[in-house]
Amino acid sequence: METDMGRSRQIVRIAELEIDPAQLDSYRSLLAEEIEASVRLEPGVLMLHAVSLDEAPEKIRLLELYADEAAYQAHLATPHFQKYKTLTASMVRSLRLLPVTPILLAAK
Repeated sequence: METDMGRSRQIVRIAELEIDPAQLDSYRSLLAEEIEASVRLEPGVLMLHAVSLDEAPEKIRLLELYADEAAYQAHLATPHFQKYKTLTASMVRSLRLLPVTPILLAAK
């Protein structure tokens, strides 16, 4: 979403993942650890939400919100994200990153 006065643009993405069902518990644990560290340690990570589909728990969806492109690139370079990517590489059967445009993001 474009901010006032031409300031930087927030980055919003949806990630669609399919995880090897035999490794789902391990994946979920590593994902939770990575999300917690990202939100706690990175000021530019504004939101990371993870859900799985009820009818197919191996299908994970992430909603990601970053302050701007620099925050997103910084996130990709962090040790906790690199650990997550390395340790989950063999667990992820597919990954699709979808850039999206928010209509309204609201939380209580």
